[in-house]
Amino acid sequence: MEHLLFLAHRIPYPPNKGDKIRSFHLLKHLAQRYHVHLGSFIDEPADWQHVDTVKAYCRSSHFARLDGLQARLRSLPALASTRALSLDYYRNHGLRQWVTAQLDAAPISRVLVFSSVMAQYAQDPRLTRSVVDFVDVDSDKWAQYAAKKSWPMSWLYRREGRCLLEFERQVAAAADVSLFVSQAEAALFRQLAPASAHKTGFLNNGVDIDYFSPAHRLDNPYAPDAQVMVFTGAMDYWPNIDAVQWFAREILPQVRARLPQAQFYIVGSRPTPQVQALAELPGVTVTGTVPDIRPYLAHAQCAVAPLRVARGIQNKVLEAMAMRMPVLASPQAFEGISATPGRDLLVADGAEALAQAAITLLQDVQPDGPRQRLAASARALIEQDYGWERQLSLLDSLLESADALHFTPA
Repeated sequence: MEHLLFLAHRIPYPPNKGDKIRSFHLLKHLAQRYHVHLGSFIDEPADWQHVDTVKAYCRSSHFARLDGLQARLRSLPALASTRALSLDYYRNHGLRQWVTAQLDAAPISRVLVFSSVMAQYAQDPRLTRSVVDFVDVDSDKWAQYAAKKSWPMSWLYRREGRCLLEFERQVAAAADVSLFVSQAEAALFRQLAPASAHKTGFLNNGVDIDYFSPAHRLDNPYAPDAQVMVFTGAMDYWPNIDAVQWFAREILPQVRARLPQAQFYIVGSRPTPQVQALAELPGVTVTGTVPDIRPYLAHAQCAVAPLRVARGIQNKVLEAMAMRMPVLASPQAFEGISATPGRDLLVADGAEALAQAAITLLQDVQPDGPRQRLAASARALIEQDYGWERQLSLLDSLLESADALHFTPA
């Protein structure tokens, strides 16, 4: 087996965040084919418990502790330059030394970079084959944040988007292959970095279709008569915070005016004070961290994804569809998913349209009605197109062949 360097901005283990799920499945896939040398950050204390599990997939590994406050302070001097703050946020001398030591000790020529900020550790000339999984166009995400914020944060986010895009262009130019999480993300980046368009492609997210399966017998966490709409996700992530605030304050009241039993469950770790405050509203429950999100998906009437800011593919949508759960999504949450609205899920734009679609789903109690047909079609689509094995089979040739992107549509 040959050696490969894998650099990830967070430990590749999937308890909470979509990017961890993706990087974990990448790691498992790579470990079957290479001696993997993993360098990553750990930014959540709870993630240290997963180190031994992750190490089992690696020939060697290094986990750098990332303290958010210290990292933000460390990045501030970048404001006096044209450098993206994100780069200094993820700057770590120990990780850089470890990378050099592994390259000195083992014949490593291939590198998989997960998230553009980790490319700063992959600039050694001995790394002659490089694949960068950007996942999302992060620079555009910062630009979206800027549009939603007031000054001075709007200025800061706009600056970060501009500076990070320049770095992303440099990374893509140096890489053999640049990957994104969806065809839409790849198309956007081709427009933003046209010089690298010919070597820019996409690798869809997958779903563990055995784990997220309606076949499991899972206890019902809800009251027997509750009509539940559920949102899942890390609740310290601003797009998720914005989504649940909007749904709880502007959409749910419209639903409950027609269906007083309707409930909105917010299921996810680390809810911020703004999210916790939503529990004071009629019909809203904030669970915080739960040991398993599947019971909340299995026994709800529908899953909702009312995101107004989004990039890439939303794992929360794929996981709910895999659980044979009808999904109601905003256009932003639907972007990048190869599904047919009205057949595999419902897509509605605006508070009134989302409320009406939710009412329609909650009122449909027929065992063979439209809601159940929607759920069955969702599960069938995930089984057909979104298993991890199907997605990751595309990665192998990219790490080996100069014929980089034979699978990418024009």
